Amino acid sequence: MGRISLTLIAGAVFTAATGAVALAGSAQVNIFNWNDYIGQTTLADFTKETGIQTSYDVYDSLEVLESKIAVGHSGFDVIVPTAEPTLARMIASKAVQPLDKSKIPNLANLDPELMKRLESTDPGNRFGAIYQWGTIGLGLIPEKIKALMPDAPLNSWDLILKPEVVAKVAPCGVTFLDSEIDVIPTVLNYLGLDPNSEKAEDLAKVEELLTKLRPYIKAFVTGQNINNLAGGDTCVVFGYSGDMLQAKARAAETKAPFSVIYVAPKEGTQLWFDTLAIPADAPNPDAAHAYINFLLKPQVMAGISNTTQYANAVPASWPMVDESIRTNPSVFLSAEAMAKMFSVHQVSQAAQRARTRLWTKVKTGR
Repeated sequence: MGRISLTLIAGAVFTAATGAVALAGSAQVNIFNWNDYIGQTTLADFTKETGIQTSYDVYDSLEVLESKIAVGHSGFDVIVPTAEPTLARMIASKAVQPLDKSKIPNLANLDPELMKRLESTDPGNRFGAIYQWGTIGLGLIPEKIKALMPDAPLNSWDLILKPEVVAKVAPCGVTFLDSEIDVIPTVLNYLGLDPNSEKAEDLAKVEELLTKLRPYIKAFVTGQNINNLAGGDTCVVFGYSGDMLQAKARAAETKAPFSVIYVAPKEGTQLWFDTLAIPADAPNPDAAHAYINFLLKPQVMAGISNTTQYANAVPASWPMVDESIRTNPSVFLSAEAMAKMFSVHQVSQAAQRARTRLWTKVKTGR
């Protein structure tokens, strides 16, 4: 996606739900967000309404985000860290600043139940507001998979985590997220272990299984998963729910000779929250607060969900979300499905180093 810069009319006044906040001078907000994770007109609409310019950069992994912010003086005003473990780490290291809630009246639009879930990471919801949320599961091209294995378990993690099964579907391409933060907890859960386990013996079991699977994994990627699946370059993607649904839409738009589906495996999978946060050394904190407040408007958040195909936490926006997204049980989960979901938590530094070594060894094969 690269870098997008929108230089429009600057200065002006930001009008909030309960008043106005004057932004002096040539205001700008510098945003660092996941790739393919914004509405089609969100940035232009924000500048039109507030007069604040936007500079927009993207990343494709939490590791990239963390490394940028950890160094300091990143120049970014708004970032979008996943609650666990990234926002938790940033709060602990004081890399993000508390939100000034008086400047974000639209925080009142957020679902209190979902924000309560976030409190396990951010007590009192002091540092982050939910942007989008979803699951990690399987993006599939059923026709290609069934051509190789007619009885393939499309609704189960067995499809890619059971060696004798993945061996049969590997010829059409199996891709994993290039993210230890997401893959290792999922494998732990699949093995019936605590997804947040720090036990050496549990990580050894993960390494053993991933090593067996490695010959059948075509690639470890994140940012290209949408295009790879939509183009048929791979038939199974271990990826983020919204990315897989974007791939489905792109395949349909290009009239691909196959269908794309997203499955949240029956055994349960990771539930995650991406949050809006402000770095501690953000150069334009007032503009950052204005931007977050704008995103939490129902019509704005609906436009974002309609583009990204992820669920959001602003209930007033849901009637404006496309019916195909709003009624998709893999996007807006039922209470029964939510009960099977797990969340990841921050692990100790020693455990994180062990996971990083494990992941590097699996990816490189040495």
